[in-house]
Amino acid sequence: MHDYLVSLLLGIVEGLTEFLPVSSTAHLRITESFLGIDLASGYWKMYSIVIQLGAILAVPLYFRKRIAGFLRTFPHGAAKNGAAGDKTVLTHPLTLVMIAFLCTAIPSLLLTKVIGHNLEKLSVMAWSLIIGGVLMWLVDAYYGAPVTPHPTQSVEQVTLGQAVWVGFCQVLSAVFPGTSRSMATIAGGQIAGMSRAAALEFSFFLAMPTMAAAVVYDLYKSFHVRPGAAEIGVAPANAHEWTVLALGFVVSFVVALAVVHWFMRWVRRRGFWPFAIYRILAGVFVLWWAARL
Repeated sequence: MHDYLVSLLLGIVEGLTEFLPVSSTAHLRITESFLGIDLASGYWKMYSIVIQLGAILAVPLYFRKRIAGFLRTFPHGAAKNGAAGDKTVLTHPLTLVMIAFLCTAIPSLLLTKVIGHNLEKLSVMAWSLIIGGVLMWLVDAYYGAPVTPHPTQSVEQVTLGQAVWVGFCQVLSAVFPGTSRSMATIAGGQIAGMSRAAALEFSFFLAMPTMAAAVVYDLYKSFHVRPGAAEIGVAPANAHEWTVLALGFVVSFVVALAVVHWFMRWVRRRGFWPFAIYRILAGVFVLWWAARL
């Protein structure tokens, strides 16, 4: 298959799955395996890292007004009816997002070897998809029900304890590829008392520093390989490889922007159960596919 078509398909897969609770890592790895791409290839590892960055950029663009409002009102929060905001440096949404990020980043750095080892295991991804799907279904059925009280209806109401809890939940997605970063944060948020909309929006805000840091860290390791260390990625060597990379980056960004817009509307009305079913079916398929390799 031509490299441009492969790049187009992978860009679409990344953009579609990065922010849905179905695990973009698992889908990208499975698609690459299905297309016959060498998962150990330095170039394609670099490609996977860069197109993730394309998807990341869709979030700040979509939430640009909300982000501008948070920056403008930091650290006191938005004023209501002429009164001063009721936030402090520790309770402002921007601070809470960064605290949640640190609760993910520090354990993830300590578990780097485990994370890298599991990234190549299709069986780990398959069971993570299945178990995560069952968990998401149960959590959304109980905590997403209209009769269930939700103390936290928006990102502005998220507490310090909730931010810390969601940050630690996100570590699961790093250690077990296939879990899905968004599944872990959304389900964790719902368990902690957030509404579907609040959990989803906090997940999106947390995605920005988390994914940006992961991409930058992977790129750094790619260009600063220590003697004897495993190679993370290799930069494009010619114009053709740069074009393939650019195509995947742009496609990932455009598709992810459309997905974020659609997903915000969908969840408010229907919940997460269709994604839970999809995860279970996808996990069963991956087990079957892995058995054939």
